[in-house]
Amino acid sequence: MAPLALVVAVFLAYSVPPYLTLDPAQSRVPAPVGFAAHYWFLVAHITFGTIAIVGVILQVWPWLRRTHPVAHRRIGRVYVFAGAIPAALMAVTIGAVSPFGPVVAAIDVVAGLLWLGFTVAGWRAVRQRRFADHRKWMVRSFAMTMHTLLTRALSPLGFLVVMPRVEDKTELILSAATVSGVLSVLTLLLLSQWWLDRKPKKPAIAR
Repeated sequence: MAPLALVVAVFLAYSVPPYLTLDPAQSRVPAPVGFAAHYWFLVAHITFGTIAIVGVILQVWPWLRRTHPVAHRRIGRVYVFAGAIPAALMAVTIGAVSPFGPVVAAIDVVAGLLWLGFTVAGWRAVRQRRFADHRKWMVRSFAMTMHTLLTRALSPLGFLVVMPRVEDKTELILSAATVSGVLSVLTLLLLSQWWLDRKPKKPAIAR
């Protein structure tokens, strides 16, 4: 948990501060033409996304789940309704008009819809007391919460992949964003499914 929490803290420390001033000039994402409210949708996405990523770290913490089930349930509600659902809706909205090209826009919309769908499915499962299904859907929701973080982490790899093939600077940025976005979604979906399918180790006493 400690390395995961540290990575998230570093990501938030880098990503959030430019938007605390509410100055559109500080935005790291250029506003698309014809969408004047883009910056405010982006700020909303970052606000809800910050709640989601902090909440989901607490939700996957085994000690908290095991020793404080009431806190786990309450934080879960915050994660779902004040974090993941509104953040995913904002992600779909701003993703559809992404300034990084139609492929990145499609990736962002798909990732947002997956995040929304997994989260709602997990919430419905726990309301119906299907706890095994709840765990599976929320593992997938957790994975998609990490999409933006992993996309940023994979950006250098995206540039390394496309640099030998692309000379134009604008095309280079768009291509690198496409590679990192695709790799992020695929990696998260595959890792979450691997996590769910893996066989847990038997306790030492049982062995």
